[in-house]
Amino acid sequence: MATVIRPVLRTLRGMPASDGAGVKLTRVIGTPQLPDLDPFLMLDEFGTDRPEDYLAGFPDHPHRGFETVTYMLDGRMRHKDNKGNEGVLVPGAVQWMTAGRGIVHSEMPEQEEGRMRGFQLWVNLPAREKMTAPRYQEYGPEVFPEVDAAPGVRAKVIAGEVAGVRGPIEQPATEPTYLDLRLGAGDRYVHALPEGHSAFVYVYEGSARLGEGPGAATVQARELAVLGEGDAVALEGREADTRLILVAGKPLREPVARYGPFVMNTQDELRQAFFDFQSGRF
Repeated sequence: MATVIRPVLRTLRGMPASDGAGVKLTRVIGTPQLPDLDPFLMLDEFGTDRPEDYLAGFPDHPHRGFETVTYMLDGRMRHKDNKGNEGVLVPGAVQWMTAGRGIVHSEMPEQEEGRMRGFQLWVNLPAREKMTAPRYQEYGPEVFPEVDAAPGVRAKVIAGEVAGVRGPIEQPATEPTYLDLRLGAGDRYVHALPEGHSAFVYVYEGSARLGEGPGAATVQARELAVLGEGDAVALEGREADTRLILVAGKPLREPVARYGPFVMNTQDELRQAFFDFQSGRF
């Protein structure tokens, strides 16, 4: 059966935003132009050399009903929560936190100068798992395999599989793929993705050509491409050092009721989340 290359449905740039105690970032998913991409609720890119843009950090705040995925490219971030967990994310590290029924945590810079850069992705949980116990999948950079995906193409496998090598992150509910890819100019790679999974590519350095024929588009740095249906994505680097993340997951196709740090299925569940948090039940 012939491979069906996913077309590029649309490209978009993120919007300036701030979160936490005023940390400046770019919101790419979770804006009026792209409110979500089931099961993905939000994608933020943070990246600055200016300490005043990040030093205030993200003091204690709650979450319920979804997962946060933090991927550090540069800098160090210390996290603590009200369950007694604490650690430092270093360059190349990933924290996949399942908030489940509720957690209160903080994410604060572990540096006073230098570059802070990375991504935070929010992934929805199915109704049956929204009230599970919180848990972490947290790994340092040495745990993530890096493989030669094709001539000139290097892949860091966070979740999913490349060339028979699997990443350490597992989530059966959404079966995520999360790859950090580096391509040179003219280097081409075709990666298989499950049919029906939502998928996007975010280019954060250089530029890349995605798709084939009339469904193809050139995506510049700091642009996101939403991919259409198919069973593979075709990528070609357009600059000498192009870097991008390829993310995909199984859509949940469930009602979403969200407000701030809570993502549930109904308004009644949202009200309960606020009540539980204010009552100290997280």
